[in-house]
Amino acid sequence: MVEKLTGAARSEALKGLAGWTEAAGRDAIKKSFQFRTFAEAWGFMSKVALAAEKMDHHPEWFNVYNKVEITLSTHDVGGLSRRDVDLAKVIDKLVV
Repeated sequence: MVEKLTGAARSEALKGLAGWTEAAGRDAIKKSFQFRTFAEAWGFMSKVALAAEKMDHHPEWFNVYNKVEITLSTHDVGGLSRRDVDLAKVIDKLVV
């Protein structure tokens, strides 16, 4: 069962995420990525989509040309969970 991250467990989990910040007004984390071209941004999004599908946990994202903003939150628990932290770590490894 997925549980919402709170207290010390939440603080500890967020320590390991470089560049991810808590989203204003929501129980979520977000990070912005910038690439040289639209094709690079799209390629990154494709890799993230495949990884997210395998994890059965899908991000919210926004893309304009070479910029991608990703927000992670677990809707089933109404906030941040270990699944979001795990997906954030995978996403960071996919950045070229």
